[in-house]
Amino acid sequence: MTTVVVVKKAGQIAIAADTLVTFGDTRLAHRFEDNTKIFKVETDDGPSYIGMAGTVAHFPVLRKAMGSMPREILKLGSKDEVFDTFTKLHPYLKDNFFLQTKEEDSDPYESSQFSVVIANAAGIYGLYSYREVFEFKEFWGIGSGRSFALGAMHAAYAKAKTAREVAEAGIAAGCEFDRNSEMPCDIFTVKAKEQK
Repeated sequence: MTTVVVVKKAGQIAIAADTLVTFGDTRLAHRFEDNTKIFKVETDDGPSYIGMAGTVAHFPVLRKAMGSMPREILKLGSKDEVFDTFTKLHPYLKDNFFLQTKEEDSDPYESSQFSVVIANAAGIYGLYSYREVFEFKEFWGIGSGRSFALGAMHAAYAKAKTAREVAEAGIAAGCEFDRNSEMPCDIFTVKAKEQK
């Protein structure tokens, strides 16, 4: 699993992730492979950083799929835009990358099978397997280390000067206490868009 966090504070947006990949009981550390759980996509509104938790197979698939989307439909600047983009992406993932959509017989919708956080100048968002989208006001985390990260970010948020500082605290806690997360981390920041 992993620890991935997004933070919004003091005019800055940050996204960070650990770099450990696990296969059952096997750990593939950053020393042995360039493990990155965050990728960047360019949209008409500027760059967006996408962080993922879930099976390793999702990382190249989502990176390739989003990278091939026409810019006019790749929009990630609001909850509705994130929802619309991933709703359009879902059939493409099924048809071109053979996404298995079934989790349980009682599923209300087809599952996209992943958890994603998005950071861009417009804000920080979370997207879950049934394409439910959340816009976070301060911070959030996904992956197996998220509980540790959320606690650390909650403790650090009021005292920290930047989003980056809060994200670093979250990743450090996730890597310290979650056996499936490990340093070094990747961290990216963007300037938040002015609120009207």
